Amino acid sequence: MAQVTKAKPDASEALILDIATRHFFVETLATRNRDLLDFHDVAVWVMRAALHEAYAAGYGAMLEFG
Repeated sequence: MAQVTKAKPDASEALILDIATRHFFVETLATRNRDLLDFHDVAVWVMRAALHEAYAAGYGAMLEFG
């Protein structure tokens, strides 16, 4: 029987998942085809904080890699 392996996420995907996990308390960003798992109520201040963090990470990467 063949073993299925998941592709390891690249650094940017790992960072996005980390931000989503910490701010939105989600386990995965993969579509699971269940409303309960795929849709979340999020306060605007939580969304704002997550977007600021993502922007800062992107800006920092831009400065680092030019």
